Amino acid sequence: QVQLVESGGGLVQAGGSLSLSCAASGLAFGSIAMGWFRQASGKEREFVAAIRWSGDSARYANSVRGRFTISRDNAKNTAYLQMGSLKPEDTAVYYCAADLSYRSYSIKTGPDEYDYWGQGTQVTVSS
Repeated sequence: QVQLVESGGGLVQAGGSLSLSCAASGLAFGSIAMGWFRQASGKEREFVAAIRWSGDSARYANSVRGRFTISRDNAKNTAYLQMGSLKPEDTAVYYCAADLSYRSYSIKTGPDEYDYWGQGTQVTVSS
């Protein structure tokens, strides 16, 4: 049974930092890409960042590039999203997702391209 469990969300002031984790089980974590998406109230789910299975390449949304960093620890089956210089517009439910394409060099950005999702964790940035 595949499980993705996010943690680390919370309330932070603008300009602050927050780190999210996504613990995965039931899948070949070390051989698949992982992504982070977010969904603000009343808006569609949007791409934030994704990282190749090998950890040596990543993609970012323009809105977070330079402020957020995605990483992974394949030995711990965990993906991370380090968020800095947070803005009120970063407020959303953040989801991690798994792309089951085996050892693909493609880093996907569309929600429909991911196979499994976590339950989400709320991030609220106050002004």
